[in-house]
Amino acid sequence: MKVYVVQAATSGQKPVASKARILFASLIGTTIEFFDFYIYATAAVLVFPHLFFPSSDPTSATLQSLATFAIAFFARPVGAAVFGHYGDRIGRKATLVAALMTMGLSTVLIGLLPTYAQVGVVAPLLLALCRLGQGLGLGGEWGGAVLLATENAPKGKEAWYGMFPQLGAPIGFICATGSFLLLSDFLTEDQFFTWGWRIPFIASALLVFVGLWVRLRIHETPAFQKTLERKERVSMPLAAVFTEYKTQLVLGTIAALATFTLFYIMTVFSLSWGTAAAGLGYTRQQFLPVQMLGVVFFGLLIPVSAVLADRFGRRNILLGTALGICAFGFLLPVLFVADQLFGVLAFSIIGFSLMGMTYGPLGTALAELFPTAVRYTGSSMTFNLGGIVGASLAPYIATALATSYGTASVGYYLSIAGLLTALALFAIPARPRTDMTSHGQPAK
Repeated sequence: MKVYVVQAATSGQKPVASKARILFASLIGTTIEFFDFYIYATAAVLVFPHLFFPSSDPTSATLQSLATFAIAFFARPVGAAVFGHYGDRIGRKATLVAALMTMGLSTVLIGLLPTYAQVGVVAPLLLALCRLGQGLGLGGEWGGAVLLATENAPKGKEAWYGMFPQLGAPIGFICATGSFLLLSDFLTEDQFFTWGWRIPFIASALLVFVGLWVRLRIHETPAFQKTLERKERVSMPLAAVFTEYKTQLVLGTIAALATFTLFYIMTVFSLSWGTAAAGLGYTRQQFLPVQMLGVVFFGLLIPVSAVLADRFGRRNILLGTALGICAFGFLLPVLFVADQLFGVLAFSIIGFSLMGMTYGPLGTALAELFPTAVRYTGSSMTFNLGGIVGASLAPYIATALATSYGTASVGYYLSIAGLLTALALFAIPARPRTDMTSHGQPAK
């Protein structure tokens, strides 16, 4: 790889933060980011179709709301490119702080927006703009948080450390769903739609302050410090990724496909279809606790998958789980049905358990594909391009399929995503060339 000589920004003995502080900083940031991201996903189903779009056609309003939900996924690679550039050039710490501020400000502004009844078509335009900001922030957040953990990992514990930022997804989801469930229980329908839905968005400002305080107290990763010392930083990390690591970028993107498709079918689509009168017809109070229980299994399986990934290899665990997702697609129409809440519960537990098994090792596996000098950009672009392919339109496509052909077609859609991911993982070498921690041991 062509490198450009630059002056190292540090000298002398490098400060090293405690492992606990590093892991907490990676966890708290992604928890906040995913909480912000998921409250939008929940509101996109329950609130925005009623308040930010014309209500003459409920189905059309829901699809329009889901379209604004998709905007963030197209913004995430832009965020990955911008924040990744600075993450690889000036360091992980400063970039993570900037990404968290971008996400937090966008989320708080959503809670302050006027509705369609107040300002007409301006309302969905402002909503889309704020969603764009969320996508930019999360696009820069994920890669940096994973590197903060994995580039500080001791030998043989890369996946274990890398799963801490991944835990932010289920924790953030439980907090987001729980907040809407509590609001539904304690507020009337009129209060909820008048002002109650705004509370989670505005209250996220408090979480952002906590996250910023923690991240400002950490130091750079040893791997990035070594890059400075060796004067190995590249001038344009994004150009290097697209010219010198195209194969890793393409295979990594497809390897993340099933993870994204599964998650957004299990969350946004299932909530929308499960609570719609034209779908399964469950109430919010019935369906949200079922989803939350499933997410608990999501969280529990992340550390399990990390332990297995450190022992048997990241690719092997991801490959087996991708095949499990293929099989789960055929179970979807059997379990996800009306008037059988127990079946829906089984659907939720199985689906989210598979999500935990694939999500736990994914961050480490994608980061291992790239060397330190372009790792922030490369892993972030791979993850977020996977989001475009696998998640951006997944709720929209799944809803359209279910409406026209029934839920069996949604299951086939998921199985195809699992198969494509399995093929990409099979093509990725079991032992990537790069070493995450720069300690000299080969990655698994």
